[in-house]
Amino acid sequence: MAGLNKNNSEEWHCTLRGPAGTEFEGGLYHFRILLPAEYPFRPPSIMMLTPSGRFETDTKICISFTSYHEELWQPAWGVRTAIIGLQGFFPLKGKAAVGIGSIEHPIPERKRLAQLSRSWVCSTCQESNLTLLPDPPSGDSGFHGTGTGRVLEESRAPEPPTPVAAVPDTNLAPPQVADVSPAPRTVSQMKPQRPPILLDGLICVILVLVCSIVFRRMF
Repeated sequence: MAGLNKNNSEEWHCTLRGPAGTEFEGGLYHFRILLPAEYPFRPPSIMMLTPSGRFETDTKICISFTSYHEELWQPAWGVRTAIIGLQGFFPLKGKAAVGIGSIEHPIPERKRLAQLSRSWVCSTCQESNLTLLPDPPSGDSGFHGTGTGRVLEESRAPEPPTPVAAVPDTNLAPPQVADVSPAPRTVSQMKPQRPPILLDGLICVILVLVCSIVFRRMF
């Protein structure tokens, strides 16, 4: 959820928590999101309003989710992705932290600014960061809409439909299937059939004659 500026429907105000385990932990940072007329087909611009020692104030930030990199933007991402992405850019250091709108103050200074950020008041919202985003129980999303104007829910990319197994209609008669099971065999069919007795005798006579002819030729 994000709060719209009641005087400008293309401007959102959000408050973001500093990432845990960093010098920004405990800090509350207020920023402005400017939506182009072509949104969501073009990315938003993001400007930090609360002094943080990480980003310049009132300056458009150059990260992959903003108008500085339109070639990387995907309409399905939406503002929510940009907000979460911005939180991930806080702890970066060195060359990874270099970019338009980025600054590198010493860690002690960033910690000091983190404490001061809690009581920082937005001139548009007329409320402190701590009022806009009170310390919650664990499991909070880390950002919050200001509620200065009407609130819109962030549109998300459509999820693939959940596959549903087909359920048979119990009112339909079961399909008729031809009985292809083999017929039972009788005992006579299961026994091997012997040739007739006359045929056995004839075969024996032929074998005797053949053996006698062979025997005579040999001797």
